[in-house]
Amino acid sequence: MAAGIDPGCVRLRLAIDSGRVSEVRVASERPALAPLLRGRSADEAVRLVPLLFALCGKAQGRAAALALEAARGRECGPHLDSEVQREALREHLWRWLLDLPLLVGDAAVQQEFVAATGWIANGRRDELGVLLGSSRIGTLCRRLGDLEDVADPRPRLLPPLDAQTTLGCWPRLDAEFCRTPHWRSEPAETGALARRQGKVALPAAAFAARWLARLEELRDWANSSERVGAGGTASAAKPESGVGRALVETARGLLMHEILLDGDRIADYFIVAPTEWNFHPSGPLAGWLMGRDATDRDAVSAFAARAVAALDPCVRWELEWL
Repeated sequence: MAAGIDPGCVRLRLAIDSGRVSEVRVASERPALAPLLRGRSADEAVRLVPLLFALCGKAQGRAAALALEAARGRECGPHLDSEVQREALREHLWRWLLDLPLLVGDAAVQQEFVAATGWIANGRRDELGVLLGSSRIGTLCRRLGDLEDVADPRPRLLPPLDAQTTLGCWPRLDAEFCRTPHWRSEPAETGALARRQGKVALPAAAFAARWLARLEELRDWANSSERVGAGGTASAAKPESGVGRALVETARGLLMHEILLDGDRIADYFIVAPTEWNFHPSGPLAGWLMGRDATDRDAVSAFAARAVAALDPCVRWELEWL
């Protein structure tokens, strides 16, 4: 976010009893941005939104612009937005070439990362395909498979959604939904794994499946086989007069913006970010950690770090012991 605004964090609190994790509390503690936007001219607010986010600024800005256009009567169906798509692909590359190597005890692949971001920017798909098929990526895949993981054969995943479809699910958004979003009254996960449903077989191991789903999305782009619904997909709809809702699929999952206009000023503004879906208090992280052997607190901390990395928050995370 912009200087002077604390982006908040995902806070994970664990308690131990009789040598096992006995309580897991997960909270996404991020500031509400609506008070910064209410009362501003609509165009000014939309210009401000991408400046408030350190990550996925293109996606945030596009969601804001589309929501405002819808509120003014210009809806749009699902389509791939090239700028948002490139941003999502760069985020996947960052995870795979800079973060994952460190997680498996290796060195970050910085030169390849710089080269690959250039290939994406310039549409050089073949070069990226060569990298993704290289022994370096193969080694990372094997080492990922060697990490301690958990079985997760039936994750609760969001189905494919577009702005118009969501009007029947959630006619209007509110602050409570933004804090703890739900699908059919249950928490649900979003992101590359959710977007891969039914498209490719992925392992039942929780962490590996989520990492490999990001890799498959990169491979789709390299092979020119990406489709609407992949990262970078955007849509917008008008729930009612003066209200606009936009959906954008970011690297981390579904982002929703809803704007309520009062004339040409912002009456209210709602944002539902992927981190709120994926770090829901009753979401997958709590299930992965509850009941684990905790005789070695350092081992639990390391496992928690891998679990959080698999879900990929857009802010820092902190672990506290109860």
